[in-house]
Parts: sequence; structure tokens; C-alpha cells
Amino acid sequence: MQHEVLSAHDIFAHVRVVMGMVIGLGVTRLLSGVARIVQHPRQYRLHAVHLAWVASVLLALVHFWWWQFGLNQIEVWTFGTYLFVIGYAIVLFLLCALLFPDSMQDYAGYEDYFYTRRAWFFGLLAATYLLDVVDTFMKGEAHFARFAREYLVRTPILVVLCLVAARTASRRFHALFVAATLAYQLSWIFRLFDTLD
Repeated sequence: MQHEVLSAHDIFAHVRVVMGMVIGLGVTRLLSGVARIVQHPRQYRLHAVHLAWVASVLLALVHFWWWQFGLNQIEVWTFGTYLFVIGYAIVLFLLCALLFPDSMQDYAGYEDYFYTRRAWFFGLLAATYLLDVVDTFMKGEAHFARFAREYLVRTPILVVLCLVAARTASRRFHALFVAATLAYQLSWIFRLFDTLD
């Protein structure tokens, strides 16, 4: 029996399908949550910071799917690499699940829920920033070098801000943090990822 040798391109296509399923579940979770708000706007009190994080995470998912095309640069796929990429996607899905829980009956509204679960949310968000550095490095030294200077500044700042956000319930801090995060995300995307290489 002949064994067919798979190219890195073939393996990447397979990984992209599995990764897309996990990211698709996250997008579905967010869109279903937003649809529930539109369908029943008075069911639970809304909170602008919560909705802004919904927008930020949705943007992160869409961007994740876009930039992961860079995984086609990986020449040798291992199970560890595959597990890392799927694990990263799972962390993003968990952020979505934390934004829209299965039940809100124990909470007065989205503000109450969000601040009660903030340690989990911001812990996972901090993990995504660290995972992003590893993900970028996996795509090769040249790819990493393209972002290295900014990574060395942004990653520690974002992780520290997440740790502060996990501990504080200051409405002002959270509003400023999510507004700055959204502005930076858009800047990052349009400066560095507007066109795929």
C-alpha cells in the first residue's frame, strides 16, 4: 500500500476547516446574543461596556480568521502546532461564551453579569494577547520581526490592563479600556493586516 505524502498546504487546509468550525461557533454565540437583545430588548438591562466588548471580540474573531491565513507559511505541521492553533481558537470561543451565558436568571442585567464574571473574561483576554505572540512567532522569524517592536510594547501593556480590569469594578476604567481597545484593534488591523501577504 502506498502512503501519500501530504504537503503543508494540504494540512493547513484541513486545520483551517477545524479552526473555522470553532471560530464559527464563537461568531454564532455572539450573533445569537445580539439577536436575543434585538428580539427582547427589555428582558435584561443592557450595558454599553458589555456591548462594546461584544463588538471587540467579534472583531477579534473576524480578524483571527483573516490573519490565520499566515499559517500557510508553516512548512512542517506537528500535532503540537495543530493543538496550539485549535487551543487558541477555543480560548476565543470561551470569551464569546462568557459574554453571552446560557442563562441570565441569576443576574439583574448584563452589567451585573459582566462585572461578576470579569476575572474570567479578562484572564482569557490576557491569554489571547500572549497566545498571539506565540502564534506570530510560529509563522517564522521574518513574520515575527514585522511585528516584534510593537509586540514588545503592546503585549505587556494589554496584559497588565487586563489584570487591572479583572480586579477593579470601576465603570470609568472599564469604559476607557474597551474604547481604547477598540480604537487600537482597528488601528492594528488597518495598519498591518489590511492586505494579506
